[in-house]
Amino acid sequence: MSDHEQTKLIATAMNEGSPQAKALGFTTLEIGDAVALLKVPYRPEIIGDPETGVIAGGVVTTLLDHASGQAVHAAMATWTSIATLDLRIDYMRAAEPGLDVMARAHCYKLTRSVAFVRAVAYDRDPEDPVATGQATFMLDSSAGKKAGANLKPSRAPRTKTGAVDQ
Repeated sequence: MSDHEQTKLIATAMNEGSPQAKALGFTTLEIGDAVALLKVPYRPEIIGDPETGVIAGGVVTTLLDHASGQAVHAAMATWTSIATLDLRIDYMRAAEPGLDVMARAHCYKLTRSVAFVRAVAYDRDPEDPVATGQATFMLDSSAGKKAGANLKPSRAPRTKTGAVDQ
């Protein structure tokens, strides 16, 4: 399997494995060379203002975060867990009702432990953005542990002694 095929599989797993991304209908249109382009299809369930038909700002935030994470994976030579450390969103205008929204993210710097990403969300033209984002991601966020390892008990069950904890 090539690196590009592996990156595409990671993107698909992120879109299908994240309940929020799956519910919002995220699709990865392009991925590779530290860049990811994602789409959220316009539909009534994601409208934030019923009077105008404008989609909710949280959908745009989630799309930018998700695209940024995929751009980080597209920039790395090998897979590792990541976690968003910081995400700044600047909203510039409402998305046009009836149009899908895209997010293009670029991971422009990788260090040993942090990735830096810039992203833009738009409906018709990337030069007329709905919002822009700047994010940092922690690399190897699970410190080498297997996925879900934090969900297991960290110590042996306590024995009942009849004493009351204070």
